[in-house]
Amino acid sequence: MADDTPRKPIDPTPPAGDPRWNEVVDRRTGIDRRAVEGAQDPTNLERRRGPGRRLTDFVKTAEEGEMNREQYLFLLAIDAFKRVNHKTFPSWTDVLEIIRKLGYRKTMPTELNLGPRAADWTEKPDAPAGVTKLADKRDE
Repeated sequence: MADDTPRKPIDPTPPAGDPRWNEVVDRRTGIDRRAVEGAQDPTNLERRRGPGRRLTDFVKTAEEGEMNREQYLFLLAIDAFKRVNHKTFPSWTDVLEIIRKLGYRKTMPTELNLGPRAADWTEKPDAPAGVTKLADKRDE
């Protein structure tokens, strides 16, 4: 049974004084939320490509299934961690621990724009990983 009641068109104008309309972009108005003024500052982590932006060789080869030595070593380390610790999904702290144990250290200033809340720092290349558990230190 069809409803033949005439429908009122949706009015895209915001109700006066409703603060939620300042934060939400209604897709029906045709406005692209990514183009709205006050959008987030670029972080250098954007994956969307626009005109003239191509994938780097680093990303392109990995997406095509060809990994370089660094990517393959990282994959093996994650897999070993998951097997040894019986974890299907490592936490971000676990991933950082794995990265540090692979030998990575923060020796360069960041290339990311993470805003004023993130303080940048560097450390010496031979700095200890700093992820060893206290129980391991007692055994020494």
